[in-house]
Amino acid sequence: GGVIVIMEQIIFSAKNVNGNKGKFTLKNIDFELPCGYIMGVVGKNGAGKTTFFRYIMDEKKRYNGSFFLGGRDISEDHVWLMNHVGFVSEDNTYFMRRTAFQNVDLLKDFYSEFDMELFLNVMKLSKLDAAKTVGCMSRGEYMKFQLAFAIAYKPELLLLDEPTAGMDPVYRKDFYKLLKEILEQQHCSVIMSSHIEEDIDKQFDYIGLFEDGNFVSFKENELK
Repeated sequence: GGVIVIMEQIIFSAKNVNGNKGKFTLKNIDFELPCGYIMGVVGKNGAGKTTFFRYIMDEKKRYNGSFFLGGRDISEDHVWLMNHVGFVSEDNTYFMRRTAFQNVDLLKDFYSEFDMELFLNVMKLSKLDAAKTVGCMSRGEYMKFQLAFAIAYKPELLLLDEPTAGMDPVYRKDFYKLLKEILEQQHCSVIMSSHIEEDIDKQFDYIGLFEDGNFVSFKENELK
């Protein structure tokens, strides 16, 4: 019989993205990320990883070229983008004196697809109590809460900025297990930055490398 080639759907791509202003300009960002995979963004501190996330998330376009999510240029409609991308970062601010559940109750109406049951399920999978005050969470718990919140509005792309930094190995393992379960159930992909060698070798399907603001390579992870 003939060979059946299944074309993987590209969920997110960068085409000729080059920064055009600001103190930190990224260059030569070009890649295509298929649906259902984890892309690791690696490089030394200051290499451009956080700036890369800002390029995608900021309302103001700070680059030339284009990012496409599901074939659509992300710079066209910021509200649409916010509904389709989940961003998890230490720098995100929530209502720190309120519980996880109260936060979600206040914010969920900004998202057209928000699913409260899904949020509570992911919190349970994360072994996190929705009645816990956000400001009292450890860094790892805060990241998991943000992930549960982001997953609940069913984005096509999850951007995770150093989510596993400072997590102990058992907690990290749980975090990846959770991510992979999500990828199996939802139509999405993940882009995350990490410094942790073990994560880079074992957990990422694709690796994009930044050096001094230059996106020097994008390749499938051979070690995995």
